[in-house]
Amino acid sequence: MEPLVTTTIDLRRYGHDDLTTIRQTLLDIHADAYAADMSEFDERFPWFVDHWGNHPKYACVIGYDGNEPVGFAYGAPATPGREWWREHLATAPQRDVTFSLSELMVRPAWRKTGIAEQLHNALLADRPENLAVLLVDPDHPKVQQLYETWGYRRVGNRQPFPDSPNFAVMLRPLPIEAAA
Repeated sequence: MEPLVTTTIDLRRYGHDDLTTIRQTLLDIHADAYAADMSEFDERFPWFVDHWGNHPKYACVIGYDGNEPVGFAYGAPATPGREWWREHLATAPQRDVTFSLSELMVRPAWRKTGIAEQLHNALLADRPENLAVLLVDPDHPKVQQLYETWGYRRVGNRQPFPDSPNFAVMLRPLPIEAAA
């Protein structure tokens, strides 16, 4: 994998109470990120924003280059005992409180600059949970490899919706050391 150029961005944190303020920004970033390849599944993104944003402990980080929003990461704590990664492990880790990273997205003009890792680390840096879990489309092996360099390991596959990809389930321990 090629080394990434690092671009410094302004990282702003948001929570459940901010959803109405940031919702359109998230939708705009998504529209730009998927402009060339929007599937029917991707068109349901507004529903996912509302679903995750309505979680009382929803957390979001949006990166700005000046006044321009360039990417975001968001998620929420998983319901204890109902984490969907459990079905892929014979034995759960002893410390199993989990944060579900739902989305990590960077607009095309800012990709390969290190912004994705900055967003990821800022979102997870101060989480009280012991694990982070995410799904990644295995049709994007470079993205999966990037997550592996960040400490994730693939533990199985999951197709959460009939029209979704059969995602790779990836898990990593927390805390994350970050300069965010």
